[in-house]
This record gives sequence, structure tokens and C-alpha cells, in this order.
Amino acid sequence: MENPILTNEPENSQHVKEEVNPGSIQVSRRTFVGTVTTAAAAFTIVPRHVMGGNGIVSPNDKTTLAYIGVGTQGLRELLPLLDIPELQIIAVCDPQKLAIGYCDWSRDGLRDDIRKKLNNPGWQPGGDNIIPGGRDNGKAIVDEFYLKFRQEQKFNGCKAYSDFRELFEKEKDLDAVKVMTPDHLHGLIATAAIKRGKHISLHKPLSNRLHEGKSVIDLARRNPHVTTHLIPWNYNGSMELVMKWIGEGKIGKLIEVHNWSNRPVWPQYPTLPNDTPAVPKDFDWDLWLGPEANRPYHPNYTNMVFRGWYDFGGGSMADMGHYSLMSVLKALDLESPLIVEPNLSHVCGLKDSTAFQIKNDFSFPMASSVRFKYPARGTRPAIDLIWHDGGMRPQVPEELFEDGKALEPEGMMFVGDKGKILAGFHTDNPRLLPQKRMKGLDASLTTPKDANRNGFQLFLDACRSGKQCPGSFTDALPITEAVNLYAASLRSGRLLKYDGTKMEITNFPEANKYLSRTYRNGWNPESI
Repeated sequence: MENPILTNEPENSQHVKEEVNPGSIQVSRRTFVGTVTTAAAAFTIVPRHVMGGNGIVSPNDKTTLAYIGVGTQGLRELLPLLDIPELQIIAVCDPQKLAIGYCDWSRDGLRDDIRKKLNNPGWQPGGDNIIPGGRDNGKAIVDEFYLKFRQEQKFNGCKAYSDFRELFEKEKDLDAVKVMTPDHLHGLIATAAIKRGKHISLHKPLSNRLHEGKSVIDLARRNPHVTTHLIPWNYNGSMELVMKWIGEGKIGKLIEVHNWSNRPVWPQYPTLPNDTPAVPKDFDWDLWLGPEANRPYHPNYTNMVFRGWYDFGGGSMADMGHYSLMSVLKALDLESPLIVEPNLSHVCGLKDSTAFQIKNDFSFPMASSVRFKYPARGTRPAIDLIWHDGGMRPQVPEELFEDGKALEPEGMMFVGDKGKILAGFHTDNPRLLPQKRMKGLDASLTTPKDANRNGFQLFLDACRSGKQCPGSFTDALPITEAVNLYAASLRSGRLLKYDGTKMEITNFPEANKYLSRTYRNGWNPESI
């Protein structure tokens, strides 16, 4: 992977009419016939698509989508959606208008992908003409593609918004949103979407604050007619073979699960910015901050490095653990650890001939490992799950010495009292250690239903049928709890005892402030 040049990711949302009751959907769209029986009675909701039933998109109609967050990764994931015939992208949203100051993993890769998609070898992003990004690029790409390749469908053009709240207010004819913003905006946009009955496909994490994430999960559970989709679920590997071997006693009693990543692969800043560069032209910094406290603009907060800051991101585990651990947590029925124990790197400085450790409660460490101690449940014994990042890995098992191999930079390992299973990062290609134990063993897998289908297509199909899809928000509590306790343990720098029933840290109450957010005026989820 090439060294990054830098990207910005944004936000946005929508509105409908009145709420049926607190935490429930609002009615809008080519859609409702309301019957008010009394002034206090809730009105009857009739489908936004009359043929499809409440909340269901008729097969004869297109699903309309607003794309919220068109930084570099947002544009990258926008391109394949343009080809879906039953989908119509009607709006994009981002607080950054122009392609100025973005960074990416290569200088020309995204630009060349866009040129190929549009069959336009001369396409330029404008702005500083370096890296594409921003709502002008998003709108222009949608409009040009539809005009060239879906001309017969007579689209009216894609709208562009800076504020997701304005988008939800004005785009009444909207079925769904896809969200590709920085982490600190996910919970608010998800809340706004579900309240208004809009289906939502969201990148990880659900929220970078535990209590906010739990509120979103509860809201999704109260509104099952809204299809919700946490995108990284699509990339989780199957636990079928691992669970089969564990069940057969191939490794004895399972004791530990290790998952390790080479992230971060972005600059991780050990100190706060002390300069104040100008805000890029037509970039609404206040909107980008959203619920977080005001501070001077700096590019080191935005683009692809936002996830290294506790305020704006979720760190390496929230970035990558969603892709690997959601299926593990579900298969092993791991909910609410009792203890979270951090081990982290630190940074030192030198001042007046004296060395000192930099006090850091603002950015994730360069490297860490965090142990989650999960209690026994049913017939499953207590298990330690250990996450490693920044190049940290578990000790090389002695069984690998016999095979003449070492651990890969990223991977997964299941440790029992009688053996070990080593797998790829996504639990792919599991094998018993040492290799000789695989002799004569059936390592074939049954292909799960829908395993080869595109995750967004599954989401789209669910929107149109009125059902949920794999990766629903309603199943996201274990991973949301884990990644936010990971952050809280690193910020506090100490072992934490956790009460999952009360969702609070019991041995160091000061750390509970890391599980919630102090909202700026106008950004409280209750009023969003």
C-alpha cells in the first residue's frame, strides 16, 4: 500500500413530517394516507410506495438513495452503485464542496477509476486538480453517468447538500441513504434516518461512543420496518469450520481468541496541532465538526486521518475489527466483557534537557493490545479475546516453529488447552497447528446462502421487500460495545471492570465519560 496523501470525509441527513411516537418513524414521500381519529391519535401510515406496503419499495419503482459523505472513499464506493438499474441516486451530501486538500492511497488511482467509469479520459476533479472529493464531484459524477448510460430513464439530476439535516428536510421523495462520513457523525445520521423511516447502509462504526451506539440499536429495534445495514458485516469470514473443530474438541477447551492488524496505516499524531491554516474554500468546518466541541480547523483532523483522534474516530479496532470480529462475537455468543485490559505505546519528548512522557487523551496510541475477558455462557467457557494493532501480535506459537513459519502481519488465532487454529484476518483459510494435524481432515466449507452476493445488493433487496438483511444494526451491540470499551481503556490507560447490564465502568467511574458524548447546541440526537 502506498503512503497516503490525505482525504476528507463528511456528513448529512433528512426530514419527514410528524412522528408517530417518540423514536418512531416520520411519514413522507409519494406515500401516505393519514386518518386522524382524534387530535391525540397517531395517524395511519400507508406505504410510501402504494404497491409495496408500509416501508416497502414497489418492484415497479426505483429505490431512491442519498449518498452522504463523498470524500475519497465515498466516491470510490459510489462508482459501482451507478450501474444498479433499480437504484436512483438523487442527492449527495458533504460539507466540503470542492476537491481541495484531499489525500488518498495513490495520487491518480481514484481519478483514473472515475475516468474509466465515465468513459471520459479527460475528466478532472477541479479544485486543486490533485485528488477527487467533495459534493461537486459527487453530483457531477452521478449526473454525467446517468446522462451517458441511463439516458432513457430521464433523471432530473442529482442534488447536492452540505448539511444532512437540510437534505432530510427537502428530499421528501427519498427511500434510503448510504453513509460514508467520519465516525463521529454516524450515530446522528443513523438516528435521523431511522426516525424518518429511511433505510440506511452505514460504514463502521455504528458510533464512536457506546451510549450513542446503543441508542441507535434500540431505535432500529423499535422500527423493524426500516432496513439497517452495517457495511463491514459483508466482509466477515465464515466461522463454520472453526466452530465445527471446536465442537469436535480438536483444540480442547477454547481459552483465547487473538486478532491482529497492521493498522494504523495512516499518520497518527501524538500531539495536537499548534498552527491554524486557512479553511479550504467552500468547506463548512462547523458542519464537519458536527456534535464535537469547536476548535480551529486543521487538515490533520480530517481526510483519512480522522479515525486516529478519539473525538472523530474509533481507532484501529473500530476501523478493522468490524471486518473480522462481528462473526466471531456472534458465533461464540460473546456479549459484555467483564474486564478490559489495555497495553499501549506512548510518546516521549525532551524539554530543557529533561525527558518527559506526553500526556495524551486526544489520539489513539501508535500500537496497542487490549484484552477483553468474557464470562462463561451456557456450555461455552470463559474466553479472553485479545485485539492487537500497530504491529503488535501474539507470541509465535511453538507449533508454527515445527512448520518453519511465522505469523502473518494480520491474522486470527483460536487457542485451546489442547491445540490451536490459525486463520487469516477474516477467519479465512483456518488450519490446525502444526500442519501435520490437517492430514486426512476435511477442511471443506459449505457455501452459506448469499455468500457470493454483493452486500449492498442484499441491502437494496431488503429495502424493496421490507425485510432486514445480514449485518442489521439490531445485531451490532457486541462489536459496538467492544470497540468503544477498547477506546475507553486506552484513554484511561488502566484495567477497567465493566457492568454490561448498566453499561458502565465500575472500578474507575471517571472513565464513564468516554462512553458518552457532550453535544454542541443543535446536535443532540433527541432533536436531530
